Amino acid sequence: MSERTTIRDVAERAGVSPGAVSLALNDRPGVSERTRARIRAAATELGWAPGQAARSPAGGGGRGDTVGLVLTRPARQLGLEPFYMEFVSGIQSVLEERSATLLLRLVRDHAQESAVHHTWWRERRVCGSVLVDLLVEDDPRIPALARIGMPVVAAGHPELTGGSTASVWTDDAAAVEEVVRYLALLGHRRIARVGGDPRLGHSAIRGRALEQVAAELGLDEPRSLPTDFSGQAGASATRELLASGTRRPTAILYDNDIMAVAGLAVAAEFALTVPDDLSLVAWDDSQLCRLTHPALSAMSHDVHGYGAQVARCLFALLDRRAAAAGPAPTPVLVPRGTTAPPGMP
Repeated sequence: MSERTTIRDVAERAGVSPGAVSLALNDRPGVSERTRARIRAAATELGWAPGQAARSPAGGGGRGDTVGLVLTRPARQLGLEPFYMEFVSGIQSVLEERSATLLLRLVRDHAQESAVHHTWWRERRVCGSVLVDLLVEDDPRIPALARIGMPVVAAGHPELTGGSTASVWTDDAAAVEEVVRYLALLGHRRIARVGGDPRLGHSAIRGRALEQVAAELGLDEPRSLPTDFSGQAGASATRELLASGTRRPTAILYDNDIMAVAGLAVAAEFALTVPDDLSLVAWDDSQLCRLTHPALSAMSHDVHGYGAQVARCLFALLDRRAAAAGPAPTPVLVPRGTTAPPGMP
């Protein structure tokens, strides 16, 4: 075998992607038997055998059976937040189909995240990565990973990547519009939101949508309070809103389930009855929403399916097929026991 022969040479001879070569020669599912035979024939003709390098779809990049995911989250909070548990579960469901694995790392900030991705790619530990929590402006991870050539799929709106990265996203603006119009039809005029860090793209999109729809409907100017998505921060923000006198909202939208559950407890502290005195709406609709009393109204979102779509998009990118980038299903409102007209049961 020529020392210059690579997995790319085999892929070119067989007319497939390097990813398909890795799958075929390592007896992984994902290619047809006809294609597998063609790849094996090409490898034999070139005198090339699968080794450690053969597991790299990039012919010198990362391992073809491992996907990376780095989260800027405290470990304790991750264990409490239903969204990422479901999201990771969705990714894992696709990895299992391909006998692949997930390499997960928790870090303190985006700078450390970029460093982890660089190390993984340099050491050929991953074939590509999933990016989450995109920033509103100039997310440094996008150009950093582009420079090293790492295949990446972003879980976020393409406006946050400048269209330079394959993206899978939910239409958060449309979801916010649905819930605000619903609350307005019930008679609510003072609607507030307990959101996340405003530097995060999805949080900013939701905040903008709330302001725009409220203005269009002639509602009072809404307030959006930032948090770190924790129950403690959600409770603190709810107390601030409920202590605002004549500006006190009659309805609050929360950016995740755990904060909405905390908000329900705070309403009881203020001797407010939900939904008679205050309507609450959660986001994502995990099992938590159905375990409270009353059950939480929520923007229901198939988070497991979202993670699976992101993973399929990444593998399509690795296999050099048309990436399954595009919108995921938009969250839909599921009214339950925490929403009603203001001042009425």
